Amino acid sequence: MYDYFMTNFTAQKVAQEIVLVCQRLHARNMLAAADGNVSYRISDDEILITPSGVMKGFMSPEQMAVINLNGDVLIGKPSSERLMHLEVFKRCPEAKAIVHAHPPTAIAWSIARPELKKLPSDCLSEVILATGDIPFVPYARPGTEDMGKVLVPYLPKHQAMILRNHGAITWGADLDEAYRGMERIEHSAQILASAEKLGGLHSLPKEEIAYLYELRQKIGNILL
Repeated sequence: MYDYFMTNFTAQKVAQEIVLVCQRLHARNMLAAADGNVSYRISDDEILITPSGVMKGFMSPEQMAVINLNGDVLIGKPSSERLMHLEVFKRCPEAKAIVHAHPPTAIAWSIARPELKKLPSDCLSEVILATGDIPFVPYARPGTEDMGKVLVPYLPKHQAMILRNHGAITWGADLDEAYRGMERIEHSAQILASAEKLGGLHSLPKEEIAYLYELRQKIGNILL
């Protein structure tokens, strides 16, 4: 494994960037203990992914695992949730980076409000402009093939999704975009949770919501 990173400078650089992303997620309380996983597609059939059973906030680049698009393990001990990452890579040609974390407030919404299909974007312009919508994906048992299957109806349209009773997943053209999406999920969830406690959720006027969705279409498929 050490030789692989010593001779592959692209993998070396990306591994260091993944470590930094995990440290940022840990600092924002979106990763605890060995939770979460981050991956990056470094070639047509080679994916760098965080290892299983390792505290992501205190990881080193050399601990990274490598898999191919079929899920075969090439190096290391990859996350048991790699099938979820592979489904995104297969269905979203623009996806280069994927972040799966456990943002507390976003997860709490999925537990407390099972009737909701998405985070209440109609109340918050930033959700619409930055993501389009943040849907709640049905629960799937961690580490199973179902984790990938439940994402299928939401791909490639959605880049930021909350996984019911579990966590959230984002993807982007690079690690910064995927991280930005995760930060957006939790920040929006916190604002909406505070609003509900302070007096309830109140939607923007219908014409304003329509305008925001039109503007989002012009912005294109990118997480802001």
